[in-house]
Amino acid sequence: MTEGLRLEPVTPDNVDTAIGIEVAPAQRRLVAPVVKSLAEAYVHAEHAWPRLIRHGDRPVGFLMAFLDIDWAGDGTRRDVRSGLWRLNIAEAEQRRGYGRFAVRAVAEEIRRRGGSLLHVTWEPGEDGPEGFYLGLGFRRTGEVSGGQTVGVLELGGAGG
Repeated sequence: MTEGLRLEPVTPDNVDTAIGIEVAPAQRRLVAPVVKSLAEAYVHAEHAWPRLIRHGDRPVGFLMAFLDIDWAGDGTRRDVRSGLWRLNIAEAEQRRGYGRFAVRAVAEEIRRRGGSLLHVTWEPGEDGPEGFYLGLGFRRTGEVSGGQTVGVLELGGAGG
């Protein structure tokens, strides 16, 4: 199913398409809308990596990675992390492997930059994405960030 899947940078030519990506109504409390992600990408341009996910010419989702951020936020850079900041798969496009593709694409970008860990946070709860992330090999770190569970995926070898 990954044939024809690609990421493209968000540009003036496709920003409206990216903003139009909407998750299922029940998921809207779990993930910020694309427009908020793009605003955050603008403010955090040094660390944000926003991408439109396309299958052929069809937009199917949006992801935003964070790259080399000071996780503690105290300026010491003793805990620099990279990972998946946002993942929005369009309501009609879910359960087709696009989320898995997105995580793999972020993993490849982190590896390309010399990283070995992919971090993610998710809303805890029965209807949250925890099962999706754990199924991909993420493990809970025991940390909580902004009320969200923190997970990590080790990127050693060809897995991930």
